[in-house]
Amino acid sequence: MKLKTWLLVSYFIVMLLPLAAAYLLFAWIQSYNDEQKVEEYFLASMQIQNITSTLDDPTLFKPGIELPQVEQLDGEDISVALYNKDGIVLFSSDKTVIPSQFALGKEELYKNLYSLEQGYRVYRYKQPVLSENGIVGFFEIQIARDEWMAGVANRSWIMIGMFIGIFFLIFLTVAILVNRKLNSRLTSLMNQMTAFANQESIAEIPTNKDEIGELTTHFYHMRKQIETARKTIEKEQQEKEYMIATISHDLKTPLTSISAYAESLFSEQDLNGEEREEYRQIIVDKAHFMKQMIDDLLMYTLLQSARYEMELVEVEGDEFFEMLISDYEPLCQKKRINLSVHCDVTGNYQVNPKQLMRVTDNLMSNAIQHTDFEGEIWIGAVSSAATNPPNWVFDFIKKQELLRHPQSVYLIVQNAGKGIPVEQMVHVFDPLFQADQARSKKDAQGTGLGLSITKQIIEKHGGDVQLFSEAEIGTCVICRLPMLERKGE
Repeated sequence: MKLKTWLLVSYFIVMLLPLAAAYLLFAWIQSYNDEQKVEEYFLASMQIQNITSTLDDPTLFKPGIELPQVEQLDGEDISVALYNKDGIVLFSSDKTVIPSQFALGKEELYKNLYSLEQGYRVYRYKQPVLSENGIVGFFEIQIARDEWMAGVANRSWIMIGMFIGIFFLIFLTVAILVNRKLNSRLTSLMNQMTAFANQESIAEIPTNKDEIGELTTHFYHMRKQIETARKTIEKEQQEKEYMIATISHDLKTPLTSISAYAESLFSEQDLNGEEREEYRQIIVDKAHFMKQMIDDLLMYTLLQSARYEMELVEVEGDEFFEMLISDYEPLCQKKRINLSVHCDVTGNYQVNPKQLMRVTDNLMSNAIQHTDFEGEIWIGAVSSAATNPPNWVFDFIKKQELLRHPQSVYLIVQNAGKGIPVEQMVHVFDPLFQADQARSKKDAQGTGLGLSITKQIIEKHGGDVQLFSEAEIGTCVICRLPMLERKGE
């Protein structure tokens, strides 16, 4: 039940129960009154008849006479008053109720004659006394209802006590329910929030389907998101620290070499021309390597930024990709590598030419670096609509039918070689990861950021990158880019 509904029902019950209790107690007293009324009325009538036989005597209304028989009628619960025919009091057994100097008006005197009136405190009976000459006077009898008054008073106190008890019982019940339904749950949620803020462990508790339950569920969901974000930030921080440490070390090594060879050029006078040229070439190579590292690091940092938006332009597929995969023969000739090129692209695409050139350079540099002398490298660009995909693609890739995504173009770079171990495949796109960790820094040609940068550039184009490798066969990297779709096509 929703808290809003529960509170409304609780308020209704809290208002209704006291009223119901008051009504039931009042009905109980009224029932007692009705039960006593008949019996009490009958007894009062019998007393009135007995007294009337004595008071219905005209001689009692003569002024100045003694009234011993009337005085004998006086008791704790009975009072008698005699009036002359003009309403003047002749006798009153209870001076506190009817003083001797009291007189009734004509209207009051003749009102409710021969009628036994039931009042709250007394029964009252009034009757004229007749003689041969007419009315000589009136007598009035009052019988106190002391027993009934005592019963009503006792039941009134009992009613008040029961009403107070019922009220406090309702209050205690509502307080317990409110504490159980609201306070304890809110306190528990607040304690969990405090524990989470202090980075303490939290045990999730079952939640109800009400507002507090929904709030608790949202808190647990938020906690998981924050913990995931914390872990991501911690991982990124560790990666940044590792990157800084690694790049600092990698920059220190060529910088030390540059410093050493530069000092040798100035300090060693007996160096011949060939040695000096070798030292200069080493300094230039190390400087180029440092520049490449700094460029890769700047590009990686730029791509990591959420605010960086890559500018894309529309290009014609066959012309652009033909240009993109060409002119790599000179690089391959240094290691006598046989390069095969294939391009079959249709359609238009939105690309950043400079960044795709960086992607192709990174992939080709990796391929050349990990291909032995007189080995083979294949590079191609094929759209999904091409009828003849390259026949040189490794068989283990053909079996997976990876080149069938509609409205796409595939940039493929493949090289023959030892391949990448299975346990390292999950890390190939991690920053600063190099499959051949044993390679000496002297032979190093990259920073370990190439594949990570490649992946981010392709993803910012709306595509994806996959790397496949088999031991003693080779490695293949496939980059997919979506075709430009025009409205209405």
